[in-house]
Amino acid sequence: MFQLSEREKIILRDVIHQFIITASPVGSRNLSKKSNLNLSAATIRNIMSDLEENGLLKHPHTSAGRVPTDNGYRFYVDSLMVPVNLDDVQKNLIANVLVNNSEETNDILKLTASVLSKITNQLACVTYPNLRQAKLEKIRILSLSTNRILVVVAVQSGLVKTITLELNAEINEKKLSSVEQILNEKLSGLDFSEIRKTFAERLKNYEPEYTPVIRVFLDSIDKVFTDEKGIEKIYVAGIKNIVKQPEFEDHTQFQSVIELIEDEDVIIHFLETKNFEDKDVYISIGKENQNKLFTKYSLIAKKYNISNINGTIGIIGPKRMQYNKSIAAIIYIADLLSKELKK
Repeated sequence: MFQLSEREKIILRDVIHQFIITASPVGSRNLSKKSNLNLSAATIRNIMSDLEENGLLKHPHTSAGRVPTDNGYRFYVDSLMVPVNLDDVQKNLIANVLVNNSEETNDILKLTASVLSKITNQLACVTYPNLRQAKLEKIRILSLSTNRILVVVAVQSGLVKTITLELNAEINEKKLSSVEQILNEKLSGLDFSEIRKTFAERLKNYEPEYTPVIRVFLDSIDKVFTDEKGIEKIYVAGIKNIVKQPEFEDHTQFQSVIELIEDEDVIIHFLETKNFEDKDVYISIGKENQNKLFTKYSLIAKKYNISNINGTIGIIGPKRMQYNKSIAAIIYIADLLSKELKK
C-alpha cells in the first residue's frame, strides 16, 4: 500500500473524480479551481508529479494533464472511495422491475441484467445459478399439442426452469399425468447428477403406453437435468450503454468490446473463476485481470444465493466508472434477487 499524505490523497481523489466525469486528462490549473485545498496550480502540479512518480497517475501524452493508472484506481477504491446508497428513485425502479414481475427464473435473471445495466450504464452480467448441489423438488408435464410437452423442473431452492420436448407419438393428458406422478415418485429429492446416472435404471419398469414420454426424457436427460447453468448460462445486457462511453470512440476499442460481448463463455469463465474469499464484493481493475481481453476494463461482481446454490451478478466496463454507485447497485440488486428467487 502506498503511503500518501492527506494532500496527496485529496488530489488523487479529485483527479479521479474529475476524470470519471469528463473522460479528459485533468490539469493542475483546472484542479486548482475545483479543489477545496486552496492550493496554487504550481503546488498541485508538484503533488500530481509526485503521484505520477508513485505510479498512481500518468500522462496519456506529453502535453496533457494526468489520468489515473490501474494502481491509482485501486488505491482510490481501497482507501479513498466514500460508500453511497441508492436513492429511492433507483430502488423503486429496481423493485418495479424485479418484484412480482415473473415467476420464471430465466425471466427474472434477464430482467436483473437489464435493470443493473440501466442503473450503472455498464455491461451487466448475471450467470445462472450453479445447480451442481441442487435437488429436484418436483416435475410438472404440460401438454402444448398432441406431440409437444412443456416440462417444468423445480428444485428445492425454489428455482424453476422450463424445457419444451417433442414426442414421437401422440399422448393424452391422462397418460402425461401418470408419467408425471411416476417421475416424481422415482426422482424427487435426488440431485441432478444422480438423476442422470440412474434414470434408466429407476425407470426401467413402466407400462408400454408411457414409452413415448419416458423415451424423450431418456434421450433429453442431459438437457432436462443439467447441472450447468440451465439453457441460458448467462444474461448480458447494456451493449448500447457501454458503447456510448467515450472510450469506445476509438475503433480498436469498439471492436474489442464487441468481440468480448459475442463470446459469452469467456465472460462466464471470467466471472466464475474469481476468488471471492471473504469479500462481499469482488473488484478487479485493468491489469489485475489476467485475461488480456479484460485488461482495459474493470469488473465488479457479487454472488447471489438461493439456499445452497449461487450465481454471480456483476458489471464490466471502462476503468473510468463510478465505483461507489456501481457497488451500491450491485449489492442492492444481488440481495433483492436472492430474496425474489427464494419465494
